[in-house]
Amino acid sequence: MINMTALLLLWAAVLLGTIGGGFTEEEGLLPPAHLRFDSVDYKTTVAWTPSSNSSSLKYNVQWKIYGEPQWVNVDDCQGIEKPKCDLSEVTSDITEWYYARVQATSPAAESTWAVSRRFSPRWDSQISPPLLRLNTTQKGIVVRVKPPRAQVRKKHSDLYYKIYLLKENGQEMLLLCPECFTLWY
Repeated sequence: MINMTALLLLWAAVLLGTIGGGFTEEEGLLPPAHLRFDSVDYKTTVAWTPSSNSSSLKYNVQWKIYGEPQWVNVDDCQGIEKPKCDLSEVTSDITEWYYARVQATSPAAESTWAVSRRFSPRWDSQISPPLLRLNTTQKGIVVRVKPPRAQVRKKHSDLYYKIYLLKENGQEMLLLCPECFTLWY
């Protein structure tokens, strides 16, 4: 299946190139595309697709809290080459909403900023399932439950596991495990 967006961009580039309206590095750079937050267990990164195949591109990343006017540089993400930046530290307050923006730079030019959609660690971070380890003994099965990263346990001390046991006759038994998290602090 043909990607219509890519086809339209290619057509526009050909058309602009034939009438002399195309971008050159001296005139400007296209901003990074597909800017998105990826967050698992509150380990949050922002990633993007480079707008060019040029190996000389570098990127600058900034962040801000929703409603605040000031953009702040991400210190470890200024002049970086990889299209990814770790924002875990600056997005640590799960009650806030955040934005990120990225700018491509080359020795001759800077792009405009690409701005992310609004991100909430509370609502947008995925929580990993617990790790389970089963051991059989002469008396039965021992199930060991290990919760996700410490960051999840700190932010959600009220989480608990529902463990379902299925007996041979098909009857289900539910065990609630509110202590599963507190045992790991």
